[in-house]
Amino acid sequence: MTPPLVPEVKLRLAHEAVPLWQKTEEELGKMGLPPPFWAFAWAGGQALARHVLDNPELVRGRRVIDLASGSGLVGIAAMKAGAARVLAADIDGFSVEAIGINAETNGVSVDVTARDLLEQPAEACDVILVGDLFYEKGLAEKVFAWLEDAEARGILTLIGDPGRSYLPRKKLKKLSEYKVQVTRDLEDCEVKLTPVWRLTRSF
Repeated sequence: MTPPLVPEVKLRLAHEAVPLWQKTEEELGKMGLPPPFWAFAWAGGQALARHVLDNPELVRGRRVIDLASGSGLVGIAAMKAGAARVLAADIDGFSVEAIGINAETNGVSVDVTARDLLEQPAEACDVILVGDLFYEKGLAEKVFAWLEDAEARGILTLIGDPGRSYLPRKKLKKLSEYKVQVTRDLEDCEVKLTPVWRLTRSF
């Protein structure tokens, strides 16, 4: 399918969250697995992918990290916008497989890793893209501290977020805003107003 806001990108997506989640637990014989984040085009990712495609100069010829990549949507969009290299990082093994499949479907090459990049300062790159990762307090604090360190070293940091509770908006500059169609399986409404933010020391 193509995400509603990003028709340029084709992804293997799920229609419903719960049945896929249950099937994953059944086939692996494990309970309490994380939700299948990789099987959906989340609002923050869609907005960020749209922004990158509409403003390709942000990534053209640059080395990009797509943090917590999920389906690979944002990283794939960056490659389509002319990025020199994309490292799509996600600690979920299913996501790693999904990113590879989705990148191949879109005719782009994306490097993929299951390493937790937050365990050390960001590796050499020019741009970090983060879609929809501020939904838990502890995780949000860890991610933002990592991003602040990266920004202090001159790395451009962009965040797509549909109003999650733990995004420190006072430290960000809003660049754009999109109305993103989402599934009621995952959200409390059918359209999420979703800004794209830039982390900057000036704000």
